[in-house]
Amino acid sequence: MERIIAHSDLNCFYASVEMLRNPRLRDVPFAVCGSTEKRHGIVLTANYPAKRRGVKTGMANWQARQVCPGLYTVATHMNDYIQFSGFVRHLYSTYTDRVEPFGLDEAWLDLTGCVPSFDAGVKAIEEMKARITRELGLTVSVGLADNKVFAKLGSDMKKPDACTIIPRADFRNIVWPLPVGDLLYVGRATQIKLATKNIRTIGDLAQTDEQSLKRWFGKIGAVLHAFANGADRSMVAPTGYESPIKSIGNSTTCPRDLKTDQDVTIILYALAESVGARMMELGLCAQTIEFSYINSDMTYHGSRQGKLPFPTNISKEIAETAFRLFKQSYSHWPSPLRKIGVRGCDLVNQDAPVQLTFDMGIHDLERAEDLEQTVNMLRKRYGNKIIQRSLMLTDPHLSGLDAKKDHTTHPVGVFNGGVSAQWGSYTTQIIA
Repeated sequence: MERIIAHSDLNCFYASVEMLRNPRLRDVPFAVCGSTEKRHGIVLTANYPAKRRGVKTGMANWQARQVCPGLYTVATHMNDYIQFSGFVRHLYSTYTDRVEPFGLDEAWLDLTGCVPSFDAGVKAIEEMKARITRELGLTVSVGLADNKVFAKLGSDMKKPDACTIIPRADFRNIVWPLPVGDLLYVGRATQIKLATKNIRTIGDLAQTDEQSLKRWFGKIGAVLHAFANGADRSMVAPTGYESPIKSIGNSTTCPRDLKTDQDVTIILYALAESVGARMMELGLCAQTIEFSYINSDMTYHGSRQGKLPFPTNISKEIAETAFRLFKQSYSHWPSPLRKIGVRGCDLVNQDAPVQLTFDMGIHDLERAEDLEQTVNMLRKRYGNKIIQRSLMLTDPHLSGLDAKKDHTTHPVGVFNGGVSAQWGSYTTQIIA
C-alpha cells in the first residue's frame, strides 16, 4: 500500500496567535520576542511585514530593530500558543489517529488507510488547510509525500498558506534540484562540508557513492543518502505517543554573566533541584551527569560527562558532580559564562538495585531521598521559594531562577522506525 504522509507547518505561529489577540497588529511589522531583561532577548518569530524588512528568527532584539526601524515587539503568551496548538491537533485527529507533533506549530499526519488513494490525500489536506483558516483563523503550509522527510521538505517549499505535493513517481524532478541544505538534518556545518565535496543539491547527495558518504560522515552519511533517495520509512507516531525518556536536563541563560565559582554553584543547584525533582516524579535515577556551558560572547562552548558511583536523583549529588565537571572543563576561567546546563543521562528505574559503599549506607540513602521528596512536595504546594538553601540567599538575583517551572519538553524525534531495508542497519544509531 502506498504511504500517504503529510507535514503541516503553521505559518508564523506565535505571531499569528498574537494577531488573533490583537487584530491591529496585522499590518504592523512586529516580532514576538523573549525578555531582554531576562537576557532571553531574541526574535522567536515575526509576521510577514517584518520578515520582508529583514527580521529573522533568532536575531537579537537590537539587531531586529536595526534592520527594521520602528519594529513593534510583543512578549510571549505561551499558554495561548499551547491552547491553539491543541485546537489544531484536535482538528488533525478528525483525519487520522497518527499525528506526531514536531514542536507546537508542526506535525506529521499519516493518512495511509484513512483515505483511499494519494489523490484523495491531496483533497484531504486541502480541506484540512481550509478548515484551519476558517475555524481557527490561522494559515498553514502542508507538504504531502510518501515519507516524513519529503513531506516536511514540501511544507517548507511554499509559504505561506500553500500545499506542495511530491508524488513518488516525480520526486526526482521536484526534490533533487533543491539545495542540499533544504534536506532535514543537513545543518549549516554539514552543508559546508558537503560543499567541499562538490555536493550542493539534494540530487548530488542522492547520486554520491554511499560508501564515500559513510567514510566522510560516518553512519549518518548513509542515512542522509537514504533521505535524498526517498528511502525514509520512519513511522508517524500515534496520537499521544511519548518517546522513551533518555535524559532529563535543564539549561539556562543566566540573569547575569557568571564570574566566580560561587556564581556557578548557585545556578548549578537551581538546575540540579529541577532535574532531580523531575526524575523523582518519573521514578528515575541518573547514572551519568553532564555539564554544558557557553561563555559570555558565545565564542566558546562545550560539555563534559561524568559517571556516578551509584544512580541518583538527589539534587546535592547532581550539583556536586556537575561542579566537579565544571572545574575539569573551565577552571581557568578564560571569560565569564553566559549559559550553563545540567543533564542526567543513562537513566534507570528508581527501584533498581544499588551497590552501596561504606561511605553511603542504606539508611543514609533513605534519609536523603525522604528529605528530597519532602522538599519537592513543599515546593509543589507552596512554590519554589518556600524552602531554599542558604547559599541561594547570598545572591537573590541569580537564585531567582525557577528552572523547573520554565523547563521545555522536547517533541518526539523524527526517527521513529527507521529507513528502508537497504539502510536499516543504520537506524538504531540515530533514533531520537
